Amino acid sequence: MSSFDVMDRPAKRGFHTKLLIACCGGPFLDGYVMSIIGVALLGVHEQLHPTTAEAGLIGAASLIGIFFGATVFGFLTDRVGREKMYALDLVVLVVACVLSVFVQLPWQLIVLRFVIGAAIGADYPIATSLLTEFTPTKKRGAMVGMSAVAWSAGAVAAYVVGALVVGISGGNDHWRLLLASSAVLGLIVILVRRGIPESPRWLLKNGRVADAEAVVEQIYGEKLDLSTVTVEDTADKPKADIRIYFRGQYLARLIMCSALYLAVVTPLYALLTFLPTILSGFSISGDGSAGLIVETVIIGLIVAGSIPALFLVEKWGRRPIAVIPLALMVIPLAGLWLWADGPLWFIVAAFCAYAFISGGPSILVWIYPNELFPTEFRATAVGIATAVSRFGAATGTYLLPLSMSSLGTGTTMLFGAVLTAVAFVICFFMSPETKGKSLEEVSSVSAAPVTGTSTPRLEKLEEASAPRT
Repeated sequence: MSSFDVMDRPAKRGFHTKLLIACCGGPFLDGYVMSIIGVALLGVHEQLHPTTAEAGLIGAASLIGIFFGATVFGFLTDRVGREKMYALDLVVLVVACVLSVFVQLPWQLIVLRFVIGAAIGADYPIATSLLTEFTPTKKRGAMVGMSAVAWSAGAVAAYVVGALVVGISGGNDHWRLLLASSAVLGLIVILVRRGIPESPRWLLKNGRVADAEAVVEQIYGEKLDLSTVTVEDTADKPKADIRIYFRGQYLARLIMCSALYLAVVTPLYALLTFLPTILSGFSISGDGSAGLIVETVIIGLIVAGSIPALFLVEKWGRRPIAVIPLALMVIPLAGLWLWADGPLWFIVAAFCAYAFISGGPSILVWIYPNELFPTEFRATAVGIATAVSRFGAATGTYLLPLSMSSLGTGTTMLFGAVLTAVAFVICFFMSPETKGKSLEEVSSVSAAPVTGTSTPRLEKLEEASAPRT
Protein backbone atom coordinates (compact mmCIF):
# COMPACT_ATOMS: atom_id res chain seq x y z
CA MET A 1 0.00 0.00 0.00
CA SER A 2 1.31 3.42 -0.92
CA SER A 3 1.76 5.65 2.08
CA PHE A 4 -1.10 8.05 1.47
CA ASP A 5 -3.80 5.67 0.27
CA VAL A 6 -5.02 6.21 3.82
CA MET A 7 -6.40 9.66 2.86
CA ASP A 8 -9.15 7.94 0.86
CA ARG A 9 -9.93 5.39 3.55
CA PRO A 10 -12.35 5.88 6.45
CA ALA A 11 -11.07 8.13 9.22
CA LYS A 12 -11.75 7.49 12.88
CA ARG A 13 -15.41 7.57 13.80
CA GLY A 14 -16.87 11.06 13.72
CA PHE A 15 -13.78 12.90 12.43
CA HIS A 16 -15.11 13.91 9.02
CA THR A 17 -18.43 14.92 10.57
CA LYS A 18 -16.70 17.14 13.12
CA LEU A 19 -14.39 18.53 10.41
CA LEU A 20 -17.36 19.32 8.19
CA ILE A 21 -19.22 21.10 10.98
CA ALA A 22 -16.10 23.00 12.07
CA CYS A 23 -15.17 24.15 8.58
CA CYS A 24 -18.75 24.97 7.56
CA GLY A 25 -19.14 27.07 10.68
CA GLY A 26 -17.38 29.97 8.95
CA PRO A 27 -19.71 30.03 5.91
CA PHE A 28 -22.72 29.65 8.23
CA LEU A 29 -21.54 32.67 10.19
CA ASP A 30 -21.00 34.61 6.97
CA GLY A 31 -24.53 33.90 5.77
CA TYR A 32 -25.92 34.87 9.17
CA VAL A 33 -23.84 38.03 9.56
CA MET A 34 -24.51 39.23 6.01
CA SER A 35 -28.26 38.60 6.31
CA ILE A 36 -28.89 39.86 9.83
CA ILE A 37 -27.77 43.32 8.73
CA GLY A 38 -30.64 43.34 6.23
CA VAL A 39 -33.10 42.85 9.10
CA ALA A 40 -31.26 45.25 11.40
CA LEU A 41 -31.11 48.05 8.81
CA LEU A 42 -34.79 48.83 9.36
CA GLY A 43 -34.03 49.65 12.99
CA VAL A 44 -30.79 51.41 12.06
CA HIS A 45 -32.72 53.76 9.78
CA GLU A 46 -35.27 54.50 12.48
CA GLN A 47 -32.74 55.26 15.24
CA LEU A 48 -29.47 56.38 13.61
CA HIS A 49 -30.96 58.07 10.50
CA PRO A 50 -28.04 57.30 8.14
CA THR A 51 -27.82 59.09 4.83
CA THR A 52 -28.24 57.09 1.61
CA ALA A 53 -24.45 56.93 1.24
CA GLU A 54 -24.02 55.78 4.86
CA ALA A 55 -26.70 53.11 4.40
CA GLY A 56 -24.81 51.82 1.37
CA LEU A 57 -21.55 51.77 3.34
CA ILE A 58 -23.17 49.90 6.22
CA GLY A 59 -24.22 47.22 3.75
CA ALA A 60 -20.92 47.21 1.86
CA ALA A 61 -18.44 47.58 4.76
CA SER A 62 -18.33 43.88 5.61
CA LEU A 63 -17.84 43.02 1.94
CA ILE A 64 -14.89 45.42 1.74
CA GLY A 65 -13.55 43.75 4.89
CA ILE A 66 -13.91 40.32 3.30
CA PHE A 67 -11.93 41.59 0.29
CA PHE A 68 -8.96 42.52 2.49
CA GLY A 69 -9.30 39.57 4.86
CA ALA A 70 -9.47 36.96 2.10
CA THR A 71 -6.57 38.45 0.13
CA VAL A 72 -4.16 38.94 3.03
CA PHE A 73 -4.98 35.89 5.12
CA GLY A 74 -5.34 33.53 2.16
CA PHE A 75 -1.67 34.23 1.38
CA LEU A 76 -0.65 33.90 5.05
CA THR A 77 -2.56 30.62 5.39
CA ASP A 78 -0.44 29.05 2.65
CA ARG A 79 2.68 30.26 4.47
CA VAL A 80 1.99 29.56 8.17
CA GLY A 81 -0.62 26.80 7.97
CA ARG A 82 -4.37 26.29 8.20
CA GLU A 83 -4.73 25.20 11.84
CA LYS A 84 -2.95 28.21 13.35
CA MET A 85 -5.22 30.71 11.67
CA TYR A 86 -8.74 29.37 11.88
CA ALA A 87 -9.48 30.14 15.55
CA LEU A 88 -7.91 33.60 15.76
CA ASP A 89 -10.08 35.03 12.98
CA LEU A 90 -13.30 34.02 14.74
CA VAL A 91 -12.14 35.54 18.05
CA VAL A 92 -11.89 38.89 16.25
CA LEU A 93 -15.38 38.36 14.80
CA VAL A 94 -16.91 37.62 18.20
CA VAL A 95 -15.39 40.74 19.78
CA ALA A 96 -16.61 42.98 16.94
CA CYS A 97 -20.14 41.51 17.11
CA VAL A 98 -20.30 42.13 20.87
CA LEU A 99 -19.22 45.75 20.34
CA SER A 100 -22.20 46.22 18.00
CA VAL A 101 -24.37 46.53 21.12
CA PHE A 102 -22.73 49.88 21.88
CA VAL A 103 -23.12 51.50 18.46
CA GLN A 104 -24.49 55.06 18.60
CA LEU A 105 -23.43 56.54 15.24
CA PRO A 106 -23.47 55.21 11.65
CA TRP A 107 -19.67 55.42 11.26
CA GLN A 108 -19.20 53.15 14.29
CA LEU A 109 -21.36 50.49 12.69
CA ILE A 110 -19.48 50.87 9.40
CA VAL A 111 -16.13 50.28 11.15
CA LEU A 112 -17.37 47.22 13.04
CA ARG A 113 -18.91 45.73 9.89
CA PHE A 114 -15.55 46.14 8.15
CA VAL A 115 -13.72 44.29 10.96
CA ILE A 116 -16.34 41.52 10.96
CA GLY A 117 -15.95 41.18 7.20
CA ALA A 118 -12.15 40.94 7.47
CA ALA A 119 -12.51 38.08 9.97
CA ILE A 120 -14.96 36.26 7.72
CA GLY A 121 -12.73 36.80 4.69
CA ALA A 122 -9.81 35.30 6.56
CA ASP A 123 -11.85 32.21 7.40
CA TYR A 124 -12.82 31.34 3.82
CA PRO A 125 -9.40 30.19 2.56
CA ILE A 126 -8.46 28.74 5.95
CA ALA A 127 -11.46 26.50 6.51
CA THR A 128 -12.14 25.42 2.92
CA SER A 129 -8.49 24.53 2.24
CA LEU A 130 -8.40 22.39 5.38
CA LEU A 131 -11.66 20.67 4.44
CA THR A 132 -10.51 20.03 0.86
CA GLU A 133 -7.17 18.53 1.92
CA PHE A 134 -8.75 16.10 4.41
CA THR A 135 -11.66 14.97 2.21
CA PRO A 136 -11.68 11.66 0.23
CA THR A 137 -11.74 12.12 -3.55
CA LYS A 138 -15.17 10.57 -4.10
CA LYS A 139 -16.78 12.83 -1.49
CA ARG A 140 -14.80 16.02 -2.10
CA GLY A 141 -17.36 17.83 -4.23
CA ALA A 142 -20.28 17.15 -1.91
CA MET A 143 -18.37 17.88 1.31
CA VAL A 144 -16.78 21.11 0.10
CA GLY A 145 -20.09 22.07 -1.51
CA MET A 146 -21.70 21.80 1.92
CA SER A 147 -20.04 25.14 2.63
CA ALA A 148 -22.59 26.74 0.31
CA VAL A 149 -25.46 25.00 2.07
CA ALA A 150 -24.06 26.18 5.39
CA TRP A 151 -23.87 29.75 4.05
CA SER A 152 -27.48 29.63 2.89
CA ALA A 153 -28.58 28.01 6.14
CA GLY A 154 -26.93 30.85 8.05
CA ALA A 155 -28.83 33.36 5.92
CA VAL A 156 -32.11 31.57 6.61
CA ALA A 157 -31.34 31.43 10.33
CA ALA A 158 -30.76 35.19 10.35
CA TYR A 159 -34.15 35.90 8.80
CA VAL A 160 -35.89 33.42 11.10
CA VAL A 161 -34.30 35.06 14.16
CA GLY A 162 -35.17 38.49 12.76
CA ALA A 163 -38.78 37.52 12.11
CA LEU A 164 -39.13 36.13 15.64
CA VAL A 165 -37.59 39.17 17.31
CA VAL A 166 -39.60 41.65 15.24
CA GLY A 167 -42.79 39.63 15.66
CA ILE A 168 -42.42 39.29 19.45
CA SER A 169 -41.26 42.85 20.10
CA GLY A 170 -43.59 44.43 17.56
CA GLY A 171 -40.87 46.67 16.12
CA ASN A 172 -37.26 47.09 15.03
CA ASP A 173 -35.86 48.56 18.24
CA HIS A 174 -33.68 45.51 19.07
CA TRP A 175 -31.41 45.71 16.03
CA ARG A 176 -28.27 45.95 18.20
CA LEU A 177 -29.05 42.63 19.86
CA LEU A 178 -29.69 41.08 16.45
CA LEU A 179 -26.21 42.12 15.31
CA ALA A 180 -24.64 40.93 18.56
CA SER A 181 -26.31 37.50 18.24
CA SER A 182 -23.60 36.56 15.74
CA ALA A 183 -21.12 36.47 18.65
CA VAL A 184 -22.95 33.50 20.19
CA LEU A 185 -22.65 31.52 16.98
CA GLY A 186 -18.99 32.49 16.70
CA LEU A 187 -18.24 31.12 20.16
CA ILE A 188 -19.94 27.83 19.30
CA VAL A 189 -17.83 27.43 16.14
CA ILE A 190 -14.63 28.21 18.05
CA LEU A 191 -15.43 25.43 20.53
CA VAL A 192 -16.26 22.93 17.78
CA ARG A 193 -12.93 23.64 16.07
CA ARG A 194 -10.91 22.62 19.10
CA GLY A 195 -8.90 19.49 18.31
CA ILE A 196 -8.97 19.74 14.50
CA PRO A 197 -5.31 19.21 13.43
CA GLU A 198 -3.21 20.70 10.66
CA SER A 199 -3.54 19.32 7.11
CA PRO A 200 -1.03 16.47 6.51
CA ARG A 201 -0.66 17.68 2.91
CA TRP A 202 0.42 21.13 4.06
CA LEU A 203 2.76 19.65 6.68
CA LEU A 204 4.47 17.43 4.11
CA LYS A 205 4.69 20.27 1.61
CA ASN A 206 6.59 22.21 4.27
CA GLY A 207 8.91 19.37 5.26
CA ARG A 208 7.27 18.52 8.62
CA VAL A 209 7.26 14.76 8.14
CA ALA A 210 6.98 13.71 11.81
CA ASP A 211 4.04 16.08 12.37
CA ALA A 212 2.25 14.72 9.28
CA GLU A 213 2.79 11.14 10.49
CA ALA A 214 1.40 12.05 13.90
CA VAL A 215 -1.74 13.59 12.34
CA VAL A 216 -2.29 10.53 10.13
CA GLU A 217 -1.99 8.22 13.15
CA GLN A 218 -4.34 10.45 15.18
CA ILE A 219 -7.04 10.68 12.50
CA TYR A 220 -6.72 7.43 10.53
CA GLY A 221 -5.36 5.11 13.20
CA GLU A 222 -2.38 4.00 11.09
CA LYS A 223 1.29 4.58 11.81
CA LEU A 224 2.95 5.22 8.43
CA ASP A 225 6.40 6.17 7.19
CA LEU A 226 5.85 9.30 5.07
CA SER A 227 9.51 10.08 4.51
CA THR A 228 9.29 8.78 0.93
CA VAL A 229 6.61 11.30 -0.03
CA THR A 230 7.96 14.46 1.57
CA VAL A 231 9.61 17.40 -0.13
CA GLU A 232 13.08 18.60 0.82
CA ASP A 233 13.61 20.53 4.01
CA THR A 234 11.97 23.94 3.51
CA ALA A 235 15.01 25.70 4.92
CA ASP A 236 17.17 24.43 2.07
CA LYS A 237 14.83 24.50 -0.93
CA PRO A 238 14.08 27.62 -2.96
CA LYS A 239 10.65 29.19 -2.57
CA ALA A 240 8.00 28.60 -5.24
CA ASP A 241 7.69 31.40 -7.76
CA ILE A 242 4.14 32.59 -7.12
CA ARG A 243 4.09 34.29 -10.52
CA ILE A 244 3.48 30.97 -12.28
CA TYR A 245 -0.08 31.06 -10.93
CA PHE A 246 -0.79 34.39 -12.62
CA ARG A 247 -0.21 33.32 -16.20
CA GLY A 248 -1.28 30.64 -18.65
CA GLN A 249 -3.86 28.09 -17.57
CA TYR A 250 -3.65 29.04 -13.91
CA LEU A 251 -4.55 32.64 -14.77
CA ALA A 252 -7.49 31.38 -16.85
CA ARG A 253 -8.64 29.35 -13.86
CA LEU A 254 -8.39 32.39 -11.58
CA ILE A 255 -10.47 34.42 -14.04
CA MET A 256 -13.10 31.70 -14.37
CA CYS A 257 -13.39 31.14 -10.60
CA SER A 258 -13.55 34.87 -9.94
CA ALA A 259 -16.21 35.47 -12.63
CA LEU A 260 -18.36 32.63 -11.29
CA TYR A 261 -17.99 33.85 -7.72
CA LEU A 262 -18.70 37.44 -8.76
CA ALA A 263 -21.91 36.57 -10.60
CA VAL A 264 -23.27 34.45 -7.77
CA VAL A 265 -22.32 36.69 -4.88
CA THR A 266 -23.00 40.21 -6.18
CA PRO A 267 -26.78 39.90 -6.72
CA LEU A 268 -27.10 37.59 -3.72
CA TYR A 269 -25.43 39.91 -1.21
CA ALA A 270 -27.35 42.91 -2.50
CA LEU A 271 -30.52 40.82 -2.23
CA LEU A 272 -29.79 39.76 1.35
CA THR A 273 -28.73 43.21 2.50
CA PHE A 274 -31.57 45.17 0.93
CA LEU A 275 -34.31 42.56 0.36
CA PRO A 276 -36.87 44.48 2.44
CA THR A 277 -36.06 47.63 0.47
CA ILE A 278 -36.16 45.78 -2.87
CA LEU A 279 -39.54 44.24 -2.08
CA SER A 280 -40.82 47.66 -1.12
CA GLY A 281 -39.66 48.91 -4.53
CA PHE A 282 -41.98 46.32 -6.06
CA SER A 283 -44.80 47.54 -3.76
CA ILE A 284 -44.40 44.58 -1.39
CA SER A 285 -44.17 45.51 2.28
CA GLY A 286 -40.82 44.40 3.72
CA ASP A 287 -41.13 45.99 7.16
CA GLY A 288 -42.53 43.72 9.83
CA SER A 289 -42.70 39.98 10.48
CA ALA A 290 -44.95 39.26 7.47
CA GLY A 291 -42.40 40.77 5.10
CA LEU A 292 -39.62 38.85 6.83
CA ILE A 293 -41.51 35.59 6.30
CA VAL A 294 -41.59 36.25 2.54
CA GLU A 295 -37.87 37.03 2.63
CA THR A 296 -37.12 33.88 4.65
CA VAL A 297 -38.93 31.74 2.07
CA ILE A 298 -36.90 33.31 -0.75
CA ILE A 299 -33.59 32.72 1.03
CA GLY A 300 -34.69 29.22 2.07
CA LEU A 301 -35.01 28.31 -1.59
CA ILE A 302 -31.26 28.86 -1.99
CA VAL A 303 -30.76 26.04 0.51
CA ALA A 304 -33.36 23.94 -1.34
CA GLY A 305 -31.51 24.48 -4.61
CA SER A 306 -28.12 23.65 -3.10
CA ILE A 307 -29.13 20.27 -1.71
CA PRO A 308 -29.85 18.48 -5.04
CA ALA A 309 -26.74 20.13 -6.48
CA LEU A 310 -24.64 18.37 -3.80
CA PHE A 311 -25.70 15.01 -5.18
CA LEU A 312 -25.58 15.98 -8.85
CA VAL A 313 -22.09 17.51 -8.62
CA GLU A 314 -20.63 14.02 -8.12
CA LYS A 315 -23.03 12.38 -10.62
CA TRP A 316 -23.16 14.89 -13.48
CA GLY A 317 -19.94 16.74 -12.69
CA ARG A 318 -18.92 20.30 -11.87
CA ARG A 319 -19.25 21.88 -15.30
CA PRO A 320 -23.00 21.24 -15.90
CA ILE A 321 -23.85 22.45 -12.39
CA ALA A 322 -22.04 25.72 -13.15
CA VAL A 323 -23.07 26.43 -16.75
CA ILE A 324 -26.72 25.38 -17.02
CA PRO A 325 -28.02 27.20 -13.90
CA LEU A 326 -26.14 30.40 -14.83
CA ALA A 327 -28.05 30.52 -18.11
CA LEU A 328 -31.35 29.94 -16.30
CA MET A 329 -30.60 32.57 -13.63
CA VAL A 330 -30.63 35.29 -16.28
CA ILE A 331 -34.32 34.67 -17.04
CA PRO A 332 -35.97 35.77 -13.74
CA LEU A 333 -33.68 38.81 -13.43
CA ALA A 334 -34.50 39.87 -16.99
CA GLY A 335 -38.18 39.26 -16.26
CA LEU A 336 -38.05 41.58 -13.25
CA TRP A 337 -36.55 44.23 -15.52
CA LEU A 338 -39.09 43.81 -18.32
CA TRP A 339 -42.13 43.54 -16.03
CA ALA A 340 -41.11 45.62 -13.02
CA ASP A 341 -44.74 46.64 -12.43
CA GLY A 342 -46.00 43.07 -12.69
CA PRO A 343 -48.41 41.46 -10.21
CA LEU A 344 -47.36 40.21 -6.79
CA TRP A 345 -47.31 36.55 -7.81
CA PHE A 346 -44.87 37.24 -10.65
CA ILE A 347 -42.45 39.28 -8.52
CA VAL A 348 -42.34 36.66 -5.77
CA ALA A 349 -42.10 33.79 -8.28
CA ALA A 350 -39.18 35.45 -10.08
CA PHE A 351 -37.22 35.95 -6.85
CA CYS A 352 -38.00 32.39 -5.76
CA ALA A 353 -36.90 30.95 -9.12
CA TYR A 354 -33.64 32.88 -9.05
CA ALA A 355 -32.93 31.80 -5.46
CA PHE A 356 -33.59 28.10 -6.18
CA ILE A 357 -31.59 27.94 -9.42
CA SER A 358 -28.63 29.77 -7.84
CA GLY A 359 -28.14 26.83 -5.47
CA GLY A 360 -26.08 24.98 -8.11
CA PRO A 361 -23.47 27.66 -8.89
CA SER A 362 -23.37 28.63 -5.21
CA ILE A 363 -21.72 25.31 -4.30
CA LEU A 364 -19.26 25.57 -7.22
CA VAL A 365 -17.82 28.85 -5.92
CA TRP A 366 -16.51 26.84 -2.97
CA ILE A 367 -15.46 23.72 -4.89
CA TYR A 368 -13.66 25.07 -7.96
CA PRO A 369 -11.07 27.38 -6.31
CA ASN A 370 -10.09 24.66 -3.84
CA GLU A 371 -9.69 21.97 -6.50
CA LEU A 372 -7.99 23.84 -9.34
CA PHE A 373 -4.83 24.99 -7.52
CA PRO A 374 -2.02 23.06 -5.75
CA THR A 375 -1.42 22.94 -2.01
CA GLU A 376 1.14 25.76 -1.94
CA PHE A 377 -1.31 28.16 -3.63
CA ARG A 378 -4.73 26.78 -2.70
CA ALA A 379 -5.63 29.17 0.12
CA THR A 380 -4.19 32.11 -1.82
CA ALA A 381 -6.36 31.26 -4.85
CA VAL A 382 -9.46 30.93 -2.69
CA GLY A 383 -8.61 34.27 -1.13
CA ILE A 384 -8.19 35.97 -4.52
CA ALA A 385 -11.45 34.60 -5.93
CA THR A 386 -13.26 35.56 -2.73
CA ALA A 387 -11.72 39.04 -2.77
CA VAL A 388 -12.74 39.69 -6.38
CA SER A 389 -16.29 38.55 -5.70
CA ARG A 390 -16.57 40.67 -2.57
CA PHE A 391 -15.17 43.71 -4.33
CA GLY A 392 -17.96 43.36 -6.89
CA ALA A 393 -20.49 42.60 -4.17
CA ALA A 394 -19.38 45.61 -2.13
CA THR A 395 -19.67 47.85 -5.17
CA GLY A 396 -23.09 46.43 -6.03
CA THR A 397 -24.33 46.66 -2.45
CA TYR A 398 -23.16 50.24 -2.12
CA LEU A 399 -24.64 51.28 -5.47
CA LEU A 400 -27.91 49.34 -5.15
CA PRO A 401 -29.85 51.89 -3.04
CA LEU A 402 -28.53 54.69 -5.26
CA SER A 403 -29.54 52.79 -8.41
CA MET A 404 -32.98 52.00 -7.05
CA SER A 405 -33.63 55.62 -6.11
CA SER A 406 -32.38 57.08 -9.40
CA LEU A 407 -32.96 54.38 -12.04
CA GLY A 408 -35.71 52.30 -10.49
CA THR A 409 -35.92 48.72 -9.23
CA GLY A 410 -36.49 47.18 -12.66
CA THR A 411 -33.36 48.67 -14.24
CA THR A 412 -31.37 47.60 -11.19
CA MET A 413 -32.42 44.00 -11.86
CA LEU A 414 -31.11 44.37 -15.42
CA PHE A 415 -27.59 44.95 -14.11
CA GLY A 416 -27.77 41.62 -12.29
CA ALA A 417 -28.97 39.86 -15.44
CA VAL A 418 -26.08 41.24 -17.52
CA LEU A 419 -23.50 40.24 -14.92
CA THR A 420 -24.92 36.70 -14.76
CA ALA A 421 -24.92 36.41 -18.57
CA VAL A 422 -21.24 37.43 -18.76
CA ALA A 423 -20.34 34.78 -16.17
CA PHE A 424 -22.25 32.17 -18.18
CA VAL A 425 -20.18 32.91 -21.28
CA ILE A 426 -16.88 32.76 -19.35
CA CYS A 427 -17.77 29.49 -17.61
CA PHE A 428 -19.10 27.95 -20.83
CA PHE A 429 -15.70 28.36 -22.50
CA MET A 430 -13.35 28.05 -19.51
CA SER A 431 -14.80 25.81 -16.77
CA PRO A 432 -13.08 22.36 -16.58
CA GLU A 433 -14.48 19.07 -15.34
CA THR A 434 -12.87 17.76 -12.14
CA LYS A 435 -15.28 15.02 -11.06
CA GLY A 436 -13.63 11.85 -9.75
CA LYS A 437 -10.05 13.13 -10.08
CA SER A 438 -7.44 13.40 -7.35
CA LEU A 439 -6.30 16.81 -6.14
CA GLU A 440 -2.97 16.32 -7.91
CA GLU A 441 -4.71 15.63 -11.22
CA VAL A 442 -7.07 18.59 -11.10
CA SER A 443 -4.61 21.10 -9.62
CA SER A 444 -1.83 20.48 -12.19
CA VAL A 445 -1.74 22.01 -15.66
CA SER A 446 0.40 20.63 -18.45
CA ALA A 447 1.63 24.06 -19.52
CA ALA A 448 2.57 25.26 -16.06
CA PRO A 449 6.35 25.72 -15.78
CA VAL A 450 8.13 24.02 -12.92
CA THR A 451 10.57 26.68 -11.74
CA GLY A 452 11.91 27.68 -8.37
CA THR A 453 10.63 24.57 -6.56
CA SER A 454 10.90 20.81 -6.55
CA THR A 455 7.64 18.86 -6.22
CA PRO A 456 8.00 15.32 -7.68
CA ARG A 457 7.80 13.57 -4.31
CA LEU A 458 4.85 15.67 -3.22
CA GLU A 459 3.11 14.60 -6.43
CA LYS A 460 3.62 11.00 -5.25
CA LEU A 461 1.58 11.97 -2.18
CA GLU A 462 -1.29 13.28 -4.30
CA GLU A 463 -1.16 10.32 -6.67
CA ALA A 464 -1.17 7.90 -3.75
CA SER A 465 -4.27 9.60 -2.37
CA ALA A 466 -6.30 8.74 -5.47
CA PRO A 467 -8.66 5.76 -5.08
CA ARG A 468 -7.45 2.46 -6.56
CA THR A 469 -9.42 0.86 -9.34
